[in-house]
Amino acid sequence: MSQTVLITGATGGLGLRAALAVAAAEQGWHLVVTGRGPGLAETRERLAERAPCTALPLDLAELAGVRRFADDLTRRLADGELPPLRAVVANAGVQELGLCFTPDGLETTFAVNHLAHFLLVNHLLPSLVEPARIVLVASDTHDPKRMTGMPAPRFTDPETLARPADTDEERTPSAGRRRYTTSKLCNVLTAYELARRLEDTRVTVNAFDPGLMPGTGLARRYRGVRAFAWRYLMPALIAVPGLNTHTPARSGAALARLVTDPELAGVTGAYFSNGRRTRSSEESYDTGKAAELWEGSERLLTPGGRCPGDEARRR
Repeated sequence: MSQTVLITGATGGLGLRAALAVAAAEQGWHLVVTGRGPGLAETRERLAERAPCTALPLDLAELAGVRRFADDLTRRLADGELPPLRAVVANAGVQELGLCFTPDGLETTFAVNHLAHFLLVNHLLPSLVEPARIVLVASDTHDPKRMTGMPAPRFTDPETLARPADTDEERTPSAGRRRYTTSKLCNVLTAYELARRLEDTRVTVNAFDPGLMPGTGLARRYRGVRAFAWRYLMPALIAVPGLNTHTPARSGAALARLVTDPELAGVTGAYFSNGRRTRSSEESYDTGKAAELWEGSERLLTPGGRCPGDEARRR
């Protein structure tokens, strides 16, 4: 049976390794991968050696581009150019240490890590063919009790997260790392809220923590001692038993499992970390905050309206 999986941010690191692992499952998957820059063509060639692959450019920092991408993918699916869409993996992410804004005037980390994927997933909901799976890549850094060395998230309200005040405190690297952990909390809140909204369907929604993957490009903004440690010292932690530190290949295989493993077919509204299902932070189970995030995200994306997938969910 031929079927399509969409994986965002698959030109390297976790996304590429997950795509390779999905291809290795030999379940008839057609890979649709996204990325930016010249590496996309090379990625397609590498993946096409293992499974059918379509590589499409996508800049998650531009919401108009996300809509165009979703419209184009919807058309390709409707025209039979691609097999039925059965899985979406919202993997791409950024960590901006400074206070940066997208062309839409939205704080970049929140816009890319949460809002763009929120828009993309909702836009594609009507195109999903059941049974289907949605996976949002989160991070253990959203949970202060995990002691990851990252600042605790600070969930306020979607509008403030999207447009924080331009202050000296907000321009610091510490504030940038806090915005990252907050965006990862938003990923988990969104996964649980969407799972609740789809509870009468055969579409599952789960959140995934890849663990610490030293040496990858996520920390590309780091400088000085932090950059040196990330690239050359912290990879040694992979060999230490008991730590949630992995190579991209190992984490990619764990992420692919959420798409391919038959034993997980009915699992929804769950959080996976270090290769197993576990509890996320206490705050992530706050249904009031999840609803506030959902409704606020709708307002940011479609003032006065609702997300494209809402009508499909009501049917």
